Amino acid sequence: MMELDGPEQTPASGAAAKQLVILLHGLGADGNDLIALAPHLAQALPDAHFIAPDAPFPCDMAPYGRQWFSLQDRDPAVMLSGIRIAAPILDGFIDKQMARFGLDAGAVALVGFSQGTMMSLHVAPRRPDPFAAVVGFSGALLAGEALLDEARSKPPVLLIHGDADEVVPVQATPAAAGALQDAGFTVETLICPGVPHSIDPAGLKRAIDFLGKHLT
Repeated sequence: MMELDGPEQTPASGAAAKQLVILLHGLGADGNDLIALAPHLAQALPDAHFIAPDAPFPCDMAPYGRQWFSLQDRDPAVMLSGIRIAAPILDGFIDKQMARFGLDAGAVALVGFSQGTMMSLHVAPRRPDPFAAVVGFSGALLAGEALLDEARSKPPVLLIHGDADEVVPVQATPAAAGALQDAGFTVETLICPGVPHSIDPAGLKRAIDFLGKHLT
């Protein structure tokens, strides 16, 4: 099985990790892109360890960066097959990190951006024990109807999206929220006016508050 690795930030408190936050980047980026969120999130989670793994595959649409799956073909079935290939690789990484810090699922959160959100929303519900929280920025849920049969755990979910997103249409967030709610998940959403495919201060603050509530 392919091994993932990426940049990390140790707990701001200097103590042993009591929580683990795994940050999943988007297409064409790498772990360095999202580990920059860690100092902000640590305001609410001083005892959390943060790690941002590089996605397993080189980006096939740019001469640099990584990808969880290809987006050359946007057919939902093709994208879903790519997610299903990457999912066990991510699951193995999560299991390894939980064992490394001696933490159970209730002390773990996934935070994704764009393609990282798609991975988070696929992997988290299919694990046997619920994570403390899942936060998804500027992403989408593929095959949401499959959760009715495939969801094994139902962590609380926060979805944040800018209404000026030129990459992933903002309509993807209410669609994802509806499918998750239909499958029995508790979901919160925040639509950020005028925000493109990025994370703005209002969205970041909402994520900090949400993680602080569910992880401590």
